Amino acid sequence: MDYKSYQENLLRYLLYIPKKDLKNTISRIHPEDVLDALRLYEGDKKKILLKIPEEVMVDIIDQAEDEEKYELLSLMPEKNQKKIIEEMSSDELTDLLGSISNEEANRIIYNMDINDAEEIRELLSYESDTAGGIMATEFIAIREEMTVADTLKYLQKEAPNAETAYYLYVLNDEEKLRGIVPLRDLVIRNFDVVIKDIMNENVIKIPWDMDQEEVGNIFEKYGFLSMPVVDNSEKMLGIITADDIFEIMKEEYTEDMYLLAGLDEDEKIERTIGESVKNRLPWLFVNLLTAILASITVSLFESTISRVVALATFMPIVAGMGGNAGTQTLTLIVRGIAMGELEVENTKKILLKEISIGLLNGLAIGFAIGIISFIWEKNIVFGIVIATSMILNMLIAAISGFSIPILLKKLNIDPALASSVFVTTMTDVLGFFFFLGLASIFIEFL
Repeated sequence: MDYKSYQENLLRYLLYIPKKDLKNTISRIHPEDVLDALRLYEGDKKKILLKIPEEVMVDIIDQAEDEEKYELLSLMPEKNQKKIIEEMSSDELTDLLGSISNEEANRIIYNMDINDAEEIRELLSYESDTAGGIMATEFIAIREEMTVADTLKYLQKEAPNAETAYYLYVLNDEEKLRGIVPLRDLVIRNFDVVIKDIMNENVIKIPWDMDQEEVGNIFEKYGFLSMPVVDNSEKMLGIITADDIFEIMKEEYTEDMYLLAGLDEDEKIERTIGESVKNRLPWLFVNLLTAILASITVSLFESTISRVVALATFMPIVAGMGGNAGTQTLTLIVRGIAMGELEVENTKKILLKEISIGLLNGLAIGFAIGIISFIWEKNIVFGIVIATSMILNMLIAAISGFSIPILLKKLNIDPALASSVFVTTMTDVLGFFFFLGLASIFIEFL
C-alpha cells in the first residue's frame, strides 16, 4: 500500500471509528500521519478533532506547521484548548503565539496559569530567531550534592514534564550551570555515588542572544541531542533540542535558496498571484537596472560591433560563462558564511584557491572558445581576443563571487539576498568591456 492510500484509509478510520475506540488505538498512530490525514480532509475537521484525546492533540499540534497550529487549536472547544495549552511545551507554545495576532495571543495567555503566563511572556520577549526565542524551559535540573538514588527518584517524578531527559543539568543555588550528567552515565552508577563526582563540568553553552543559524552550526559540529541556554551571568534559562534545530536549519536553507533566486523567504506555492507579484517584482526591477548597465557598456562599442559583426555572436558566451563561474564561487562562499566555515584565519587561503580555480578554468575555457572562434572566423587575432576576454572574466567571476558576499556580510546585509545580482552585473559589464575593449584595440587585425 502506498502512502496516499494509507492516508485515505486512515482518514476513513478517523472519521468513522467511535471516540472510545479511537482513544485506545490512536497512541499507535504517528501524529504526523494524523496531520496528513487532516490535511486531506476538506470537511469539518471538528468531527475528527473532538474524538482525539487532549494529550494526543498536543503532539499533533507540536508537529504542525506554525500557521496550522492555531487553526487546529481554534477548532477545539475552549475547555479543550486550555488543557492542550497547559500540556504544550514552552517553545512550541511560543511559536504558536508568535504566529498569531497580539489580540489572539493575549486571549490565550489570559486563560493560562499565572506562572506559566509569566514564563511565556518572558520567552516572547526574546527575538524569535535567537537562542532565547527557540529554547524550551522544561528541563531537568539537579543539585551536585544529590546521590544517584536521589536523582533517579527525582527523575521518575519530573521526566514526564521535561522537554527531554537525555541530559540532566547540575545547577547551584543561584541557578547557574555547574555541570551536566548524561542519562546514560547516571544509570550505570551505584546508587550512593554523588552527582558532583560524575558530572561533566566542561559544558558547552549557548548564549541567549546567539542567532539561530549559529546555534544550528554548533549542533551540527558537536552532534548533541540538546544544549543549555544561559544568560550573561551563566544562569541557565532553558534548553534547545535537536528536533527544533532540524526545523530551523530547514528554514534557514530554504531562506538562503529563495534569496539567491530573488524570492521572498515567505513565498509559497499556495500564495495568491498578487502576493507573488508583489514579492518578485522589486528584484526583477533591480535585475532590469543591471541589464541596462550592461547594455550601456555594449553601446559604448557600437562602432566596433558594426565593423566586426561576429563580435555580437560571441558576446553572450563571454558574459554567460563568467556569470556561471561567478555563481559557482558565490554559492560556495554563501554556504561557507552560513555554516561558519569561512573565518578570518582561512579567508586569504580560500581567496587564493578561488583565484587559482578561476585562472585554470579560464585558461581551459578560453583555449576552447579561442579555437572555436578561430575556426569560425578564420582569424587568429579574433581567437586570441575572445580567449583573453574569457580568462579575464573568469578571474573577475572568482574574485567577485568571493568578495561580494563577504562585503555584504560586513555591511549587515544577508549575502544570499543581493550577492547574485551584483556578481552577475560584474561579470556581464566587465565581460563585455574586456571583449569589446580588446576588439577595439585590435580592430585593424579583425
